[in-house]
Amino acid sequence: MTNQPIQHHHDGDYMSLMNGLRELDFIDPSVPSALVLTGDHAFPLAMNSQGQVLMAASLYSHGRIVVFSHEGYLTTFPDLVENALTWLRGDGSDNLSVGVHENVKAVADNLTKSSFQAEVVDSFSQNQGFGVYVTDAYSVGEDPKDLVVFLKAGGGVLLAGQAWSWAADHPNENTLLQFQGNKVCGVAGIYFSEHQGEVESLPVYPEIPASWMTISVGKDFEDDLEFLIKGVSEFDFPDDQTASVILVHGPLAFPIGTTGDGRAFLAGAYYGKGRVIVVSHETLAPFWNNAIHWLDEGRQGVVGVVPDNALNIMRRSGLQCEKTNFRDDLSVFVCTAYSSDYMNEIQHFVAEGGGLLIGGHAWYWTQTHSGQNPLTDFSGNQILNKMGLSLLGETIEGSIYKAPVPSQAKDSYHFRHLLHRFAGHVFNSEELTQQEEGCLRKLGKDCSSFLRMKPQDCTAYHQVVSTLTDILKRSGMPQVCDSCPVCPDPDALLPYLIKENPFLSVVYNQRIKINVNTADGEEWISTGLYLSPGMKTFLSMPPEIVNNGWKIQIGCQTDYLDHEELKRAPCVHERFPITTEMMQVWNLWGGLIYLVAPPKTQVNGAKVIVQMAVPAPYYKSGETTPAQWALLRTAPSPWAELEFDNIIITVPSDDVRSLEDPDELAVLWDAIMRAVADLAVIPHKFPCKERFVTDVQISAGWMHAGYPVMAHMASTSELVSVKNARSEGVWGPIHELGHNQQRDCWEFPPHTTEGTCNLWSVYVHEEVLGINREQTQPDLALSERNKRAKEYAEGGRNLSSWDMWVALETYLQLQEKFGWDALKKVFAAYHRMTNCPEDDNKGKMNLYAETFSKTVKRNLCGFFKSWGWPIEAATEKKLSNLPPWSDHPMVQYG
Repeated sequence: MTNQPIQHHHDGDYMSLMNGLRELDFIDPSVPSALVLTGDHAFPLAMNSQGQVLMAASLYSHGRIVVFSHEGYLTTFPDLVENALTWLRGDGSDNLSVGVHENVKAVADNLTKSSFQAEVVDSFSQNQGFGVYVTDAYSVGEDPKDLVVFLKAGGGVLLAGQAWSWAADHPNENTLLQFQGNKVCGVAGIYFSEHQGEVESLPVYPEIPASWMTISVGKDFEDDLEFLIKGVSEFDFPDDQTASVILVHGPLAFPIGTTGDGRAFLAGAYYGKGRVIVVSHETLAPFWNNAIHWLDEGRQGVVGVVPDNALNIMRRSGLQCEKTNFRDDLSVFVCTAYSSDYMNEIQHFVAEGGGLLIGGHAWYWTQTHSGQNPLTDFSGNQILNKMGLSLLGETIEGSIYKAPVPSQAKDSYHFRHLLHRFAGHVFNSEELTQQEEGCLRKLGKDCSSFLRMKPQDCTAYHQVVSTLTDILKRSGMPQVCDSCPVCPDPDALLPYLIKENPFLSVVYNQRIKINVNTADGEEWISTGLYLSPGMKTFLSMPPEIVNNGWKIQIGCQTDYLDHEELKRAPCVHERFPITTEMMQVWNLWGGLIYLVAPPKTQVNGAKVIVQMAVPAPYYKSGETTPAQWALLRTAPSPWAELEFDNIIITVPSDDVRSLEDPDELAVLWDAIMRAVADLAVIPHKFPCKERFVTDVQISAGWMHAGYPVMAHMASTSELVSVKNARSEGVWGPIHELGHNQQRDCWEFPPHTTEGTCNLWSVYVHEEVLGINREQTQPDLALSERNKRAKEYAEGGRNLSSWDMWVALETYLQLQEKFGWDALKKVFAAYHRMTNCPEDDNKGKMNLYAETFSKTVKRNLCGFFKSWGWPIEAATEKKLSNLPPWSDHPMVQYG
């Protein structure tokens, strides 16, 4: 048994329920059921040394529930019952009326000397006016909807019983859904299981108990799989589709369709009294008829369908299907994962018995939302996480995958089950199977993904953190550094992970003035302050940014790493939504403090006060004086920031401590950014300043574009040395800034992705740094350029090999003939265009040829065709009145 290493949001509830209790003696003739907990709000009160939960509590909507795993405990523990009744009454309620079912009338007898007013009744009715209702698990009625409505509206329920004897008498029935007590407590994520619980005398722990031995999977899903894959031998996943991996983590969740190495693209779960199926691509559906009937559970109800393309498929089920948004009179709701509309309503709908079929992937969202957390910010996961399923940014390519064998369901990969088995291996030397050993790398990645959810009120999260904490303490932990890669780590291990964490001097009550007018994307606001690893601080927030989409971010390195070898933890930044005027924040790994402004937000003059933090070397053009910089560059933070007119550069502090004249560097970067804007034909004042951040390891490449642009620390000198920039050039950084200027309307992926961005590198080096293109890169030597063009022409002018340097050559030939101004005029023309072709390279290439030709008043069709472009007859006709460019460089190659 272990106790929580980090704070649980229900700690206060637990302390109220266990107030004054020191021991719970379960040693009596009563044989309890082990309880299974799911969802965000269920938490254990009593847990035996085998990790079995014997008592639990939960919240559901406005109400509260406490569950004992045997009805005898209602009289065995009278003090706990009184605590429970007080807690169940709710904060601020003065309703002392308690309804007690006649089958447990002894509870009423025990309350005669208390302040509660107990009334014994033969059944529950909402008209009785009780604040709390006490019953055994067998007396809730065949259809206990009234009791669920009472709970949901704010009532308290104390429920006690066991299900193992019922399960023995009903071997062919589903205990989770059909046992009477589960029809009430199941909605709140507490279930009586068919497994007997071991009894012993238990101490009352000061915090919510946790154990690696707690049930990892709460059901044998063989019967579910037999129903779901009846008549299905394989899943034919089209080659041109890409799905997301589904993380199956809830104790009542299970994989349905998986790849050969255990990655799930189709999964199901029990949630409350209902069921859910998630498919990680909205068009992948080989078994809809079985799925819909499994979700409907024989009700023959209405299936509400949101996606148009799914309606006809669903109608083949024989059930009544309607095109509709969510409504609560449905039996099954079918939707995509791209909207969190009706999130709470959908979760309650499933908890109270409805079926949910949801499809979609998270990989594209992850790629296009840099700095955001798909586990918490992606709309589908906001619905699915608490149901024990999550969509990851990791991808699965199309193929044909075999359907599972139901009898082997217990052997399929499940994150919680394998973690449970691995903990048994670490603590008790239990042997792992060869199949389990082969999945350990996947387990490590899934641990990292799971921990990114950080639901502080979720018992499952705390169980996993507790288990990982104990495993790492038992096995030891190497230090995090470039030469010593490590695996993903949970939060409460600071002394084990970072042994060298020196005290850094701090400043107090620093005021940060906010003046922002954001464009279409979020924007980081630098504070010039840093938190040491594990250090906590408070921030006082102005009311106008509270609950308006703002966040606090700790840490500048927002790349999530998914490499086999890690030189830092996969995720080293933290984000906190600003929901109150006083926010406490921290980060295990420490980091610079930022305010993150949402898109299209304007705030002027608001002030944030940071209670305590470490000052960082922070220079800002036009504000930081030379005298101030002389002191600031010695500030103790290990990370520094240089903020210029249009770009912010974040590097290790040691690399700027000798920087005596940041104004000179500012002049250089201001000139570079003006040149970037000039070629893109955008205003010199960027709507959002670009950012560069260096890191010991990044997610892709030597550098990669985005907000921020990420670079390895070896690139620091390119960013902060004027001498280095003017002598050696800054090709890599400008290449990434060029990526950020690429626009879909004139890009032809994948051909030009790594090509047209280099136009900015060439332009900046020649126009700002005075470095000729032949000196910028060996690949741009004239001999190399001619060689590539000749080989491309002689190789058949196939677009399959028209990329990177070959593609760049096309644009350089245009520039060398018509000048940079021609390219600028073409880009400007695109700014004025509407209705450009989308996802159609052929259409976009014809439009580009037409646009460039009209810009320079020459017919360039022959030139572009010489490069293998698919120029159409219609385009040639449009340009036939212009004089042709007949002596272009590609003519020499025939």
